[in-house]
Parts: sequence; structure tokens; C-alpha cells
Amino acid sequence: MMAFGRVLLGLYFLLPGLFKIAAPAQQLALMEHHGVPFASPLLLVAGIVTVVGALFLMTNRYVRLTSLGFVLYILVINAMLHDFWNFTGVEAQHETQNFVKNLGILAGLLVLAGASPWRAIRAKGLLKADD
Repeated sequence: MMAFGRVLLGLYFLLPGLFKIAAPAQQLALMEHHGVPFASPLLLVAGIVTVVGALFLMTNRYVRLTSLGFVLYILVINAMLHDFWNFTGVEAQHETQNFVKNLGILAGLLVLAGASPWRAIRAKGLLKADD
């Protein structure tokens, strides 16, 4: 069950990460609408990081480190892109829903991090799965 959960969490990050790289226009427009500085380079970095992190989760590599990294990523995303407190009406409802949904994903990542071993990052063991 843990493996299936890791794959599903990985997919949650993999697909949007690929879209950030392959078709960035819509996400870039959203970031600019929210006033994110350096939106274009940050979007590319976010795409690469989410794809690599997703692959780590899905293949059981550096699961704790990756999960905690995604926790920080979600906190930043929630603060910068799902700032419901700056909106009213339907847009505030939409951003609130995304904010709370992300908190649920964050909770799952914390559970996964707590259930996973800690190991150092070494090039020699990069391809080795976590125990």
C-alpha cells in the first residue's frame, strides 16, 4: 500500500511538473497575475524540481528528503498562488479550495516522511531504493 501511495503522490507532482516545462504559458500567466517575481525562471526551476522529486517518490528514493522538500514547496505555493485572503467572491472560494487541498497533500507528505528512513545523499547510492 505504501508503494501505491508514493506512486499516486508522485503523479500529483509529475504531471503538473511536465506541463510547467512543456507548456508553461498558462502557469506563467497565473504566477504573473499573483505578482510572483522572476516568474519565468522560477517556473522552469519548479518544473524540473517537481519532476525529479516525483520520480524520487515513485521509485522509492530519498523519500523523506523529497517529501519534506515538497512540504516546503507547498507552503510557498499556498502563500504565493493560493492567497485567498487577497480575493473576494468566486475567486476567493477557488483559492481557498486549492489552499485547503494543498494542506491535505502536505499532510500526506508529512505522514510519508515520518514513515520513511533518512539517508544521506551520495552519488554512489543515488540509484539505490530506500529500505
